[in-house]
Amino acid sequence: MGLSGIQIFKLLPKTNCGDCGVPTCLAFAMNLAASKAELSACPHVSEEAKAQLASGSAPPIRTVTFGAGERAVTVGGETVLFRHEKTFFNKTGLAVQIADTESADSVKGKLERLMKLSYVRVGLNLHAEAAALKCASGDPAKFAELAKAVKEYSQAAPILIGSPKEIEAAAPALKDRKPLLYAATTDTVDAMAALAKANGCPLAVKGKTLDEVAALTQKLAGQGLNDLVIDPGSRAIKQALFDEVAIRRLAIQKTFRPLGYPTITFPCEMTGDFMMETVYASLLMAKYAGVMVLSDLRGENLFPLLLERLNIYTDPQRPMKTTEGVYEINKPNENSPVLITSNFSLTYFIVSGEIESSRVPTWLLVLDTDGLSVLTAWAAGKFVGETVGSLVKKTQITQKLNKKNLILPGAVAVLLGDVEEEVGKDWNVLVGPRESAHIPAFLRQNFAA
Repeated sequence: MGLSGIQIFKLLPKTNCGDCGVPTCLAFAMNLAASKAELSACPHVSEEAKAQLASGSAPPIRTVTFGAGERAVTVGGETVLFRHEKTFFNKTGLAVQIADTESADSVKGKLERLMKLSYVRVGLNLHAEAAALKCASGDPAKFAELAKAVKEYSQAAPILIGSPKEIEAAAPALKDRKPLLYAATTDTVDAMAALAKANGCPLAVKGKTLDEVAALTQKLAGQGLNDLVIDPGSRAIKQALFDEVAIRRLAIQKTFRPLGYPTITFPCEMTGDFMMETVYASLLMAKYAGVMVLSDLRGENLFPLLLERLNIYTDPQRPMKTTEGVYEINKPNENSPVLITSNFSLTYFIVSGEIESSRVPTWLLVLDTDGLSVLTAWAAGKFVGETVGSLVKKTQITQKLNKKNLILPGAVAVLLGDVEEEVGKDWNVLVGPRESAHIPAFLRQNFAA
């Protein structure tokens, strides 16, 4: 485990200068221990202390990055077994496997789906990131051509799967993308280590057992290679789950550094059933895959995995929030009604979904309530007449309307008089349904053209 806040504090200059952005060195130490600050924020810490803090406060699982740009994949860096203990930091990277024996149409289709399948949720753009290129032909030249095609037609973070000779042929085309090289085994460890050093790339390690993996990582670390990803080699789901949990427990609870690296898993090699592959992927994402390689990316398998990943890799101590503002649903016009709700993401998605299903053109105002639901925000004084009136003025929604109908959530009907006073006599303030499921009928009955 990393150093405690008190242990870090003893290594700080204790000047309480505030140059780090917090008033005291003790507060800064506590932020460092909680991974809420970077050591570089303190300009006065000594080089000796930096060295001790860098090694002592390093997470039990090393952080590794491959790829470049917005599709770069960062995995590892985790400090807990369960997200409710703190949070998970770096989400599972999702990759599609592409073999150099596939047809040009198949390669093009997979790359197109990799780049085009994306979903907006809670203001975030959710998508897969990586392409796992496999040399199935045994021809280094053919593998190099596949690498060039991937670079030309996508921004995917690359994983190169092959022998040292095959990877050596393909790596130059993707060197600026910092590919993950897969994989160093007992037989190929020296050649793969040389390739990783020559290209400045992270390296995957594969063994038949965890003991074999640990021996390989220790050997590579001794050669100065620390950006490693491990594959315990298990291809049956029961053993794969056992290995993933064992690796995480040994790294975090026992501080066993030889297994303190993120993992890579291959659901695509565990079953020939596409949907069962998705089920296996969902299990491995929960326990605790760093990178996941799938046989293909389609809406029916990718979307649920992206939602699962979003739920797992969000801070449980911070509510999921939607951005405050005006949202247009069903192409509203100057005569369309205005509904208002809180920015708790679940509330927003339920309400917006019900409005959309009504097919009634509607403006939706989302009030920043720090991620609280409507009723909780009202109890906390964040969803009241004053804040509603302020939002109406701030968004200038009035300028878009001829008919000014503002609909409050039924759960806060008590605010009707306060809101009328705040928004002015130009507005017709109504109380909507208490249950979101009744919104479509309410809108159709009162505002359908």
